[in-house]
Amino acid sequence: MDSHSIPHWYSPESPPISIVDAEDSTVYDEDGNGYLDFMAQLYCVNAGHSEQRIVDAMTAQASDIPYVSSALGNDSRDKLASLLAERAPDNLTDVFFSVTGSEANEAAMQIARAYQDAPKILTRWRSYHGSTYGASALTGDPQTRAEVERYSAVTGHTKFLPPLDFGGPFNADTPEELAEQAADHLEWVIKNEGPDSIAALITEPIAGTSGAYTAPPGYFERVREICDEYDILLVSDEVIAGFGRCGDWFGIQTENVQPDMITFAKGVTSAYVPLGGVITSSEIAEFLDTEGMPVGQTFAGHPVACAAGVAAVESYEDGLFENARDLAPVLEDALAGVEDEYDVVGDVHGRGLLWGVEFADPETGEHFFDPRVDEGDNPVGAVRTEAKKRGVIFGSARPDVQLVLSPPLCVTEEEIHEAVSVLRESIEAVF
Repeated sequence: MDSHSIPHWYSPESPPISIVDAEDSTVYDEDGNGYLDFMAQLYCVNAGHSEQRIVDAMTAQASDIPYVSSALGNDSRDKLASLLAERAPDNLTDVFFSVTGSEANEAAMQIARAYQDAPKILTRWRSYHGSTYGASALTGDPQTRAEVERYSAVTGHTKFLPPLDFGGPFNADTPEELAEQAADHLEWVIKNEGPDSIAALITEPIAGTSGAYTAPPGYFERVREICDEYDILLVSDEVIAGFGRCGDWFGIQTENVQPDMITFAKGVTSAYVPLGGVITSSEIAEFLDTEGMPVGQTFAGHPVACAAGVAAVESYEDGLFENARDLAPVLEDALAGVEDEYDVVGDVHGRGLLWGVEFADPETGEHFFDPRVDEGDNPVGAVRTEAKKRGVIFGSARPDVQLVLSPPLCVTEEEIHEAVSVLRESIEAVF
């Protein structure tokens, strides 16, 4: 590396390009090459790369007062909290801010344990909830969890199986059967762990970096019923699924279920500045108001970030969500065409502007390469590399058996067709 900056998720086999400029859905490297950003960098630049209203709001806040302690009040912080509560499910009323999504999930975990006076947190295998020690323990993906826990593990976490309809652990003939089997399995895990020991279940409503898969119809309604029956809090991890990515303010709203808490980050400011947090029910907020919150973070709810969040909300409601909803069927249909055209594409799944394209051997139905157990070259990675050469950036999944498409909400129909055309060319180049 020539740079003295150490990249995250760095691999010496694939040195990163250096991004120095951007506009809307396109980023540019230091040589002036343009790339359609179909992963919104890290599934977070939802408003696109040139939303001036967010920049202006940040500048104005920094001019007024650049920083206020997270233990004190601030008008920008209060305004954003109100805006988020108004757009969240009706039972959610108050916001505890953090800096990142990992820390938001850790805060939700801490709040749930205190509120419930119970130690355990349930999460799904193959999930991703962050890479700090606490959040990596929530994460069901071994690529993250095993790496962080190599020298020190965190206790109090139990995993259950995800409701996957392709390459998953269940044997169902219909989506309804899959929902029933997966929910029955969850209840079985809860009974074996002991319901009184479980504080909360944390889950992504639509999977993020684990592959954009959705739950079968009825699954989340049953999960809500099970949590109510056994007095377990339901926490929706919206770090990726939130802020228009899946068609509504929060992904869980597309499932018609009310959680007890929502965790968020990324799109809340369109990633123009770091910000995360937890939206809680009124009952949990009252508990915290009575019992207090004895810990915090210096930069949680940073005024400049909250000002960016307020401006992002305004930007989303000024046509961006509408554009995303209008173009979601265009992306879905284009990817369905890819699935029909190439037998190496085993499954396409997603919602809104978050989609996964999963690759598998058409003769066996098995993935060509599973990085959890295989060594060698991964053809899925090769498809992404070919796409980048052709000017489109796609995301990777955990495990890396598929690629993920997650463009900014300002994407155009022409850009969708261009990206999917490059995907076709890249599949042909590799397979």
